[in-house]
Amino acid sequence: MQNSLKHVAIIMDGNGRWAQKRGLPRLSGHEAGARATRKIVELVKDRRIKYLTIYAFSSENWRRPVEEVEGLWKLLDRFIDEEVGRLKETGVNFNVIGDISKLSDRLQAKIRHTIELTKTNAAVFLNIALNYGGRDEIVRALNAAIKERSGPIDEDGFRKYLDTSGIPDPDLLIRTGGEWRISNFMLWQIAYTEIYFTDILWPDFDGKALDDAIGWFATRQRRYGMTSEQVES
Repeated sequence: MQNSLKHVAIIMDGNGRWAQKRGLPRLSGHEAGARATRKIVELVKDRRIKYLTIYAFSSENWRRPVEEVEGLWKLLDRFIDEEVGRLKETGVNFNVIGDISKLSDRLQAKIRHTIELTKTNAAVFLNIALNYGGRDEIVRALNAAIKERSGPIDEDGFRKYLDTSGIPDPDLLIRTGGEWRISNFMLWQIAYTEIYFTDILWPDFDGKALDDAIGWFATRQRRYGMTSEQVES
């Protein structure tokens, strides 16, 4: 069975360490990480991968120093301003998963405007996880299901309450930065996702690094609970 790569998810780790190695403030690392994100969107589109989900800010990241958190939101604000036109012109469909209600009204409005502006694009679907946590998503989905339903619910029925409703589960999850954990990211969706860890810090993740991950994915046999013989038949 040939592996079909439709959806890549990325835990973008290592911005702070990238900056510290160069004697720079952590926010400089996040700025370099934003540039890497801009490039990776184009690389994914060039490789005809339809969905890209990136972990930009977790629900636990609020615990970081206040100046870093505020700097991250300012960086996102600027990123949207600088990229919205290009996203529209290059066919990128911009979407957000996570609970954005904690963000400023101004930033929420800007996010919704960008989603609306790019909603008919279909070259690549870019999902940015903001104030996102996998456990939180499941709890929010469960509460929504309880509010709407009075009877049992199966897996397919539950999916529609997730932030990723209508989006296929990731085929490949890449984590940069040398850590070997999933950090509360897409807990429901990655049940059968192939997970690739690399020591490369996110600002240094480039086309070769992406192709290495894709090449590794191509060697994997995805059995989904079946035997190798069943998959190969």
